[in-house]
Amino acid sequence: MTDAGADTFAKLLLRNAARFADRPAMRHKDFGIWHTWTWAQMLAEVRAYAAGLSRLGITRGDRIAIVGANRPRLYWSIMAAQMLGAIPVPVYADAVADELAFVLAHADVRFAAVQDQEQVDKLLSVSERLPVIAHVLYDEPRGLGDYDNTSLHAIEHVIRDGRAALAADAALGRLLDDEIAAGKGSDVSIILYTSGTTGVSKGVMLSAAGCIAAASDTVAFDRLDENDTALAYLPLAWVGDHYLNYAQGFVAGFCMACPETSETALADIREIGPTFFFAPPRVFEQMLTRVTIRMEDAGRLKRALFEYFIGVARRYGEQLLDRRAVPIFGRLLYALGKIVIYAPLMNALGLSRVRVAYTAGEAIGPELFSFYRSLGLNLKQLYGQTEAFLYVTAQPDGQIFSDTVGPAVPNVALRIADNGEVQFRSPGMFVGYFRDEAKTAEALTPDGFVKTGDAGFVDPATGHLKIVDRAKDVGRLADGTLFAPKYIENKLKFFPNIREAVAFGDGRPFVAVLLNIDLAAVGDWAERNAIAYGSYQELAGDPRVYDMLTPHVAEVNRLLAAEKVLAGAQIRRFLVLPKELDPDDGELTRTQKVRRSFVAERYTPLVTALYDGSAEATIATEVTFEDGRRGTIAARVRIRDMPAPRDTPMHGKAA
Repeated sequence: MTDAGADTFAKLLLRNAARFADRPAMRHKDFGIWHTWTWAQMLAEVRAYAAGLSRLGITRGDRIAIVGANRPRLYWSIMAAQMLGAIPVPVYADAVADELAFVLAHADVRFAAVQDQEQVDKLLSVSERLPVIAHVLYDEPRGLGDYDNTSLHAIEHVIRDGRAALAADAALGRLLDDEIAAGKGSDVSIILYTSGTTGVSKGVMLSAAGCIAAASDTVAFDRLDENDTALAYLPLAWVGDHYLNYAQGFVAGFCMACPETSETALADIREIGPTFFFAPPRVFEQMLTRVTIRMEDAGRLKRALFEYFIGVARRYGEQLLDRRAVPIFGRLLYALGKIVIYAPLMNALGLSRVRVAYTAGEAIGPELFSFYRSLGLNLKQLYGQTEAFLYVTAQPDGQIFSDTVGPAVPNVALRIADNGEVQFRSPGMFVGYFRDEAKTAEALTPDGFVKTGDAGFVDPATGHLKIVDRAKDVGRLADGTLFAPKYIENKLKFFPNIREAVAFGDGRPFVAVLLNIDLAAVGDWAERNAIAYGSYQELAGDPRVYDMLTPHVAEVNRLLAAEKVLAGAQIRRFLVLPKELDPDDGELTRTQKVRRSFVAERYTPLVTALYDGSAEATIATEVTFEDGRRGTIAARVRIRDMPAPRDTPMHGKAA
């Protein structure tokens, strides 16, 4: 898919501008209108931008922070920096000022390209901790007109200045060409900071050639080309966006479409109609929640039709998708269901044109996974890490299992260590952690494999990898029963009313869980049942909410009872937290993964009460508001006991 010698993204941009000159490279919805740039137009914009950056003093090896949502000029900031041999360092747009300051100081950033006034204000508030930053560039000028700061520049003005300079001075154009030619595949192309699930974030250095080689393998694997379109709505700082959209887009030549805002992404998807789509399980959960809410509000006939044909889809949908044998009666029923339910539903979700869809980031519940596949969505799972430049394994078409993440993708070596840890070596694997040789050495085995920290095994029946949980999180109950918290949590989160779950049980006599309700779903339920509430905390503490959640937990226990290994890990007690778990409070990472040890420490009084037999517990916890101010939430939390566990087979216990 790549030409010989195109070992950097700047060289790929030149190739694509020549090969796909008039084809769309990027789209962006702004003020309700979709704007399009072809590959040739995008190259012209990026060259002008790079010229402007060069005139501001950015040079090879400099680091430039990229902070904001998915917008063309922020992607162009990455491209222009790479064209000059500088290294982009994306940061999560919702990072609070302290997190932002940590990354920028650690990476020794000299320049920053940000989205808007909010990001500028965050930078200015920690400017004394970032003395080396010389220039801050911004995309949206609103609110910044009266800022008296000579280091602030509108990206639009930098591009305009660069365009004028290129027109006036041919030597500047030759300088850009020389910089592109000087770029090597071994150069560090980008630094992506990990989400910090298990501690402080680390800067993962990735090489240009490694990124391109990895993307080339998966572009061929899924047969992506210049006719495809992807919705670029994932965080710029997450490896998923840089791989799935940026790297694969450059290699295949497909179009990246940026939504108007992150809040409108799931609405904009219906207009753009992507053919390649990625979403973490949480997004698929949110989509299903929206569908469930709408059906709860629908008339009796519509609900009956929906429930009947969803049942038909569950019986035959996945078999048809995998081209397995289905009775003629089942085919006819499914075809009718497609006309009446499935096609309209897929269109409403914006998934009608999707040819390949993936989910990853954390394990997806088998029921949720099967639901979408039964509708005809070619949804597959992959497993990867930032250190791998994402893909380690992926499911090939026709080999889809809800409890596996596929075999190793082409050119990736995969093995399971003696302690059950998954280890890999891949074309895109990281160069190392920025300024942390000790952590780099710790992450690698003596023969050059990367330690993932995940426990898993290769299923002998399919040859596919199965991930059990984070190796450090898998444990045993006091009686020896296997305890896999993520497995239990994912089953709970299949229910639209449950947004988040945190399970405890390692070394304890039974399993207990903390739950977060989904405010949209439970709020709709409360409205339909004439239950008044004034806040999330008030609704979460309502005993009728506990009554509504109890059957969900009971159903999970029923499913666990059927599992030979986990039958003894049924949930005995649960409670609903008085606040939503929040990245700003350190309870979730910026990629929405639970920081389990932090949650256990913060909510120690509640965890203690779950195991000492208390019917209620008091908690006071600190919260961070959007403007950075801190406050405290205090609440008395109810605890609900579940019926005694179903009889469990003896082989559910450790030998």
